[in-house]
Amino acid sequence: MFENLSVNIERALKNLKGQGRITEINVAETLKEVRRALLDADVNYRVAKEFTDRVKEEALGQKILIAVSPGQMLVKIVYDELTKLMGGVSQGLRQASNPPTIILISGLQGSGKTTFCGKLAKSYKSKGKNPLMIAGDVYRPAAINQLSVLGEQIGVEVYKEEGSKNPVEIALNGIRYAKQKGKDFVIVDTAGRLAIDEEMMIEIQAVKAAVAPTETLFVVDAMTGQDAVNTAKTFNERLNFDGVVLTKMDGDTRGGAAISILSVADKPIKFISTGEKLEDLDLFYPDRMASRILGMGDVLTLVERAQAQFNQEESERLQKKLRKNELDLEDFLSQLQMVKKMGNIKDLLGFIPGMGKMLKDVDVDEKAFKHLEAIIQSMTAQERRKPEVIDGSRRKRIAAGSGRTVREVNELLNQFTDLKKAVKKMNQNAPGGKLPRGMAGGLPMRRR
Repeated sequence: MFENLSVNIERALKNLKGQGRITEINVAETLKEVRRALLDADVNYRVAKEFTDRVKEEALGQKILIAVSPGQMLVKIVYDELTKLMGGVSQGLRQASNPPTIILISGLQGSGKTTFCGKLAKSYKSKGKNPLMIAGDVYRPAAINQLSVLGEQIGVEVYKEEGSKNPVEIALNGIRYAKQKGKDFVIVDTAGRLAIDEEMMIEIQAVKAAVAPTETLFVVDAMTGQDAVNTAKTFNERLNFDGVVLTKMDGDTRGGAAISILSVADKPIKFISTGEKLEDLDLFYPDRMASRILGMGDVLTLVERAQAQFNQEESERLQKKLRKNELDLEDFLSQLQMVKKMGNIKDLLGFIPGMGKMLKDVDVDEKAFKHLEAIIQSMTAQERRKPEVIDGSRRKRIAAGSGRTVREVNELLNQFTDLKKAVKKMNQNAPGGKLPRGMAGGLPMRRR
């Protein structure tokens, strides 16, 4: 999402590399380019100017350490100021002292609000909560059905009142139901609305006054850039919400909304939605986002995603097989599926320091993973456990069964053979070595 911004800021900061010291002239030249990069990323002009002014003031007041170059020092200052600009620290949801915790969801039409309800419910269910979703959008015909389908997918109950057109009553009745059923986390979905629709704005204010939510969140599409920031500001003046959710952060967005929203709307970003899957929801960490913008990666988020998907018991089982070099295609398939659940592969690689720039002109073919799964799933149980029995005729049968070519079957088997060799070498060099996260082998990439 910040690919172009990262490249442009890195290019700007190169101006100070090789400089013996920070001066007003070389800092001004560098920050002029940084400001241009921010504006190109759709950052609010006032925010961009004030940001670069603060960086300049901080940089000119710094004493350069002998072990740190001027360029490195400026990168550190830019990182610190970017982190402050986006809120400093992550701000999760407050929990009610007396359950249930009630989260009121507001947002624009088409912002991804109902889908976010499902993602939030799934996230808190995984944390041991017993959530209930309340279908309070009485205007969009498919809204109640959409929330019901999401509820079925994640195993979360949905409270709905067919035929009712009073969102205040629905919300209050739903909360009463939640208390009766011992639900400790309630998410109230509401109709999408526009700031200029006075009647609808009055209605959501009435819903908020009636249910007294623990927190009110405003959901907005990050791809709308400065429109998202300005809309959040307008809504906040009427609704006084507690935090912002940026959706579609995996799209072709320049990132300006994430950088500008706190300064303009005076409310923190609490969550970012990074994909279409129900798992694609992250807490917003300003420091990690600043690190990604500056091309420094985000290893902590990568580790957290891995931990959420990799079962400890399964990992220990694979550790034993790893040490004995007994990995088979069942293990290969299992790891492949776990890696897929972590999110878009190119995005995941972008979390690794330095990889973002390397991947700028590389396409990762997500469909290739489905092809690998199809090939393995077309094998018999014996063939998965003992790939060495797969001869020419079996390869033809597997190719036909998976809808792939014999060449692709051969490539997969060769890849798996290379993996086994690498594991054997690792065992020889480091006996008892730890199992690497994601043994799925080489990634299907191609240069643009």
